[in-house]
Amino acid sequence: MKMLFAVLCMAGISLTALPASAADGRAAISSRIESARMVLTEIMDTPDQAIPNFLMQQAKCVAVFPSLKKAAFLLGGEYGQGVVTCRTGHGWSAPAFVQITGGSFGFQIGGQSTDLVLVAVNDRGFQDLLKNKFKIGGDASAAAGPVGRNASASTDWKMNAELLTYSRAKGLFAGVDLTGAMVNQNVGATRTFYGTAYPFDQLLKGQVAVPADAAPFVRTVAKYFAAANK
Repeated sequence: MKMLFAVLCMAGISLTALPASAADGRAAISSRIESARMVLTEIMDTPDQAIPNFLMQQAKCVAVFPSLKKAAFLLGGEYGQGVVTCRTGHGWSAPAFVQITGGSFGFQIGGQSTDLVLVAVNDRGFQDLLKNKFKIGGDASAAAGPVGRNASASTDWKMNAELLTYSRAKGLFAGVDLTGAMVNQNVGATRTFYGTAYPFDQLLKGQVAVPADAAPFVRTVAKYFAAANK
C-alpha cells in the first residue's frame, strides 16, 4: 500500500510538471491570444459582470489566462497559460506570455476549467508584473476584484492591493483569492512567438512592435480602456 501511494505521488508530481515543459507551436500560441481576447470581450460585454469602469481607467496591465485547468488529479494543483499587455506612453504593449501555478484556489473540483483575469491597478503592480517571477499575495499584494461596470470604488483595495484578481467558471465572473499562486514568464512561448526571447520588461514597456496576430487582443484591451475614459 505504501509503495502504491508513493507511485501515485510521483505520478501526480509528473503530471503537474508536464504542462510547464511542453512546448507549444506558434499556431497554438496565437490561438491562446485569440482565446484571451474572446474571454475579455465576453466579460466586458456583460455589464453586470464586467470589470468596473473606474478600474479600467486605472489599469496598468491586464493579464488573461483562458481555461486554467487542474494540473494533477492527486495534488490538486492548478496550471494555466496566459497573455499580458501593459499600458505604455503610446498605447498598449505587445503581449508577453506568462504561466500561473499553485495549489487549490477554491475552484470547483473535477474537470471544470476556469478563466482568470489579473488587473494591475497601480505602478507597484506594474513593476511586479515586470519581474520574471512573482508570488501573488507575497511579492505582489492582491485582492478579489469588484464586479459590475458601474460598481463604485472601494478604499480597501485601493489602499492595499497591487493586483485585482478574477475568475470565470460556468459563465459566472467574480473576484477570487489567488494568494500563493506563482506567476512567471513563459520564455519558451516568447521565443517561439517572436523568434527571440525578449526580456519581459522590454515587451511590456512597449519596446517591441505588436505582431499582426496579436493586434486584435491588444486592440480589445485598448477599446475597453478607451471606453472607460469617455
